[in-house]
Amino acid sequence: MRFFIVTGLSGSGKTIALQALEDAGFYCIDNLPAMLLPHVARELSQTGDEQLTQVAVGMDSRNRAFLAGATKALEELTQLGISHRILFLDAEEAVLVKRFQETRRRHPMQDDETPLLEAIRLEKKMLEPLADAAALRVDTSHSTPQQLRHEILDFGRGQETAGLTVLFESFGFKHGTPLDADFVFDIRCLPNPYWQPELRAYTGRDEPVIQFLEQYEDVGAMFEDIKSFLERWLVRFGRADRNYLTVALGCTGGQHRSVYLVNRLAAYFTAKGIKTQVRHRELT
Repeated sequence: MRFFIVTGLSGSGKTIALQALEDAGFYCIDNLPAMLLPHVARELSQTGDEQLTQVAVGMDSRNRAFLAGATKALEELTQLGISHRILFLDAEEAVLVKRFQETRRRHPMQDDETPLLEAIRLEKKMLEPLADAAALRVDTSHSTPQQLRHEILDFGRGQETAGLTVLFESFGFKHGTPLDADFVFDIRCLPNPYWQPELRAYTGRDEPVIQFLEQYEDVGAMFEDIKSFLERWLVRFGRADRNYLTVALGCTGGQHRSVYLVNRLAAYFTAKGIKTQVRHRELT
């Protein structure tokens, strides 16, 4: 049985994630109390029902008891021999505040003495153990609902076979650093096609930008250094039973240099037999 636990900060998109998994054929349960998690997982694993071979459970701070019992429940799952993966959704504070203000919903940690921002920070601190244990941590700050659905589905598909899946992500530092990245490489020192007026409207996917970047030795050296670092360490993450790794490359706007190098790295590691995925955060 493939057993996912979907959790994270309130307002980060957990409902969208569960709906995406449900559409992909998962049997989904939302807002399950932590104390029931081992019992439910054990019963579902023993039914023999083919429709229950993929299960996703949503758990969060709407149930206060969940926060107190989550660690113990996960330990019991392990003791029962039930393999599970945690999917943790995160977002920047300012984005979460804006989402709650727009929807006029009350944060589950909020009361008459706890303002919204303090409630968000309290919840984040209480959920840190789950974030640290997550197989995948998704920053939804800059994602549309459709983009989030695709990312969740990619994660689900990436878990269908054993081994490490590497997500290569491009981004722009002026829009913020991804919260979900395991490694972040700053490539703003490389020549910038943006300052060439004839290249400004293109992206790192386009041949004129590719030709511009490939004429510089520093670009090739950056590729070789990042490639060598990952070749050395990816195998060790695989041995540590890690299933998902996010490698983020950032330039200023996330349009040219980072897009080019992400595509080049993904192509290289795909050819080496590594399962890869690509996300260009700033491209629509």
